[in-house]
Amino acid sequence: MKSIWLSLALFLTAGTAVSAPQTVRLSVPTMDCPACPITIKKALLQVAGVSQAQVNFERKEALVTFDNERTQVDALMRATAGAGYPSTLAERLP
Repeated sequence: MKSIWLSLALFLTAGTAVSAPQTVRLSVPTMDCPACPITIKKALLQVAGVSQAQVNFERKEALVTFDNERTQVDALMRATAGAGYPSTLAERLP
């Protein structure tokens, strides 16, 4: 009976490993109009695992929070490039 409870406990905790959200700052130097951030934000939010995207036209950057078990920085950069705005990783935030 103890082994059944132990197995059940291990099963339940194995599936509940919580991945920490990761936040990165992307440099998007080709933004040239105040409407560009809307397009970039839409593209980023369509990437599976992205929970938040803030795009700043004046700084020409995007702050993106995502689940690193569902997506990676390369996918974020592909999304901005696909929307017409190539980006590079500027910083990984804690």
